[in-house]
Amino acid sequence: MLASASPLDFCGCRFSCDVQGQGPPIVFIQGVGVHGRGWTPQVAELGSSYQCLTFDNRGMGASQPAGAPITVEQMAKDTLWLMDQAGWESAHVVAHSLGGPIALQMALTEPPRVRSLALLCTVARGRDATRLTAQMLWLGLRTRIGSLRSRRRAFLRLVMPECALAGVDRDELAATLEPLFGHDLAVQPAVAMKQLAALRAYDASDRLARLAGVSTLVLSAAHDPIAPPRYGRALACAIPGARYYEFGDASHGLPIQHAGRVNALLREHIDLAEAGGGA
Repeated sequence: MLASASPLDFCGCRFSCDVQGQGPPIVFIQGVGVHGRGWTPQVAELGSSYQCLTFDNRGMGASQPAGAPITVEQMAKDTLWLMDQAGWESAHVVAHSLGGPIALQMALTEPPRVRSLALLCTVARGRDATRLTAQMLWLGLRTRIGSLRSRRRAFLRLVMPECALAGVDRDELAATLEPLFGHDLAVQPAVAMKQLAALRAYDASDRLARLAGVSTLVLSAAHDPIAPPRYGRALACAIPGARYYEFGDASHGLPIQHAGRVNALLREHIDLAEAGGGA
């Protein structure tokens, strides 16, 4: 575990991170309110072929205190710094939700350090993912008001499609997901609001053409209320040569719900980039 090898203090935050596996390096970047171990379904499978770096974002989980202000630009610098601590000149970058803008910022500011991009359930313009639609207002309120049980169940509807919840013991599912999110699904971490504000303030939509030559995979989920597929399609269209794949039976929790299928696409994408066959 990298965190035990040396103090990982950067810009006022002591980071908690982990490196597992052997092979080409991958850095995984999480979204709002999720710990680095949310990537466990990916690391468990891909760690047999790749070296996988996961971490808690600034102010999240064990990466405390937040230190510097929470911005996408700062979190991109954080990720590049963690790569430095791992001794990596470059890495494949896999990112979910808020992680997508962080990954884009890395590729835009330090292109030689990004071997490829895999952008899952995300957007190029943060306000697209933080827009207050009637659906998001209703679901958001239900995750914050009422009993813990009802809030957990509301949160499940943010990350899983109805087809995946039908006939399922939702209390048991919430308990199963808790270790991956790093907290009770009924209680959102305090830093989540700052992360959302950072996401809302970020916009890379007019710079995406500069990523020509970066092998890019964009994955979207048909039932995602946070990053609907239209934003994933727009993202893929704006990055020259990007490949796009849409899951018809998934929502924002795509990397967890369909870990096997996602991992297969990630493996294919990274192997292609390593072989020089990317965009």
